[in-house]
Amino acid sequence: MNKITAAITAVGAYVPDDILTNKMLEEMVDTNDEWIFSRTGIKERRILKDPNKGTSFLAIEASKNLLRKTNLDPQEIDLVLVATATPDLPVAATSVHVATQIGATNAFAYDIQAACSGFLYAMSTGAAYIESGRYKKVLVIGADKMSSIIDYTDRTTCIIFGDGAGAVLMEPNDEGLGLQDEILRSDSIGRDSLRIEAGGSLMPPTQETVAKKLHYVRQDGKTVFKFAVSNMAAVSEQIMKKNNLTNEDVNWLIAHQANKRIVGATAGRMNLEDEKVLMNIQRYGNTTSATLPLLLSDYEKNFKKGDNLIFASFGGGFTWGAAYLKWAYNS
Repeated sequence: MNKITAAITAVGAYVPDDILTNKMLEEMVDTNDEWIFSRTGIKERRILKDPNKGTSFLAIEASKNLLRKTNLDPQEIDLVLVATATPDLPVAATSVHVATQIGATNAFAYDIQAACSGFLYAMSTGAAYIESGRYKKVLVIGADKMSSIIDYTDRTTCIIFGDGAGAVLMEPNDEGLGLQDEILRSDSIGRDSLRIEAGGSLMPPTQETVAKKLHYVRQDGKTVFKFAVSNMAAVSEQIMKKNNLTNEDVNWLIAHQANKRIVGATAGRMNLEDEKVLMNIQRYGNTTSATLPLLLSDYEKNFKKGDNLIFASFGGGFTWGAAYLKWAYNS
């Protein structure tokens, strides 16, 4: 009897219509298009402007896109996982609302928060449920409305982030396709380098915390960049060595879209040709939990059954990791 593996069998995505370009940011903060693009690779990002719509809206739309493409009955879904750093509410899981709204009434659901590594961690979690044999269809979503936690007078963060969502369906596979291996890591050395200071149990919301803008993302860019380059590149090289993969064996790098230089350093460490390194940061910026599934959606037509994909991510906490997956279908 063949071992059950967890394969991605469908992909969906959603980004808002409103675009925030580098030129528009020039009118908001002291920066310019050339400076932003040369250092980050970002040209524009999508923004969900409707104040009455949160991260769940993005996740629901990405899920509906997947359901439309597959004609899947949502009542067949066993579990809904939403990776997000921007839940609708501090209490009442965003995933539960998403599951109900898409008609996944037989599923249980919960959120996963690991910043930019959230989707990679959620994909690992979903795979474990599939491999257990108890569940057949797991919907894994990465979604963030980063504009809700960005200070648009802070040029160190407002140029980077955007809003979006992506979703994948994971199902059992007996052909040896799907998730093959992973290396997941974390270290709280980065706790102060990328965080939102207020709003949690350590510093509950007050008039003072709001006045001081302590509910927005702040980061020490140099420290985050240094750790991201070294750790994301290292773990990507390790997953290749662990599975006896050469650069010729790897078909595609699915790397977190935080900065084109970080992605480039990772690809360089893996000795990959440029055409194998997938990028869409120029269109979306850093959508945090959504970057990996958005890449899958944008490039889905390029993937062939049996292709070797290496996923890599790095996020606040610090959290990081890499995964090796064999693609399960021809689009």
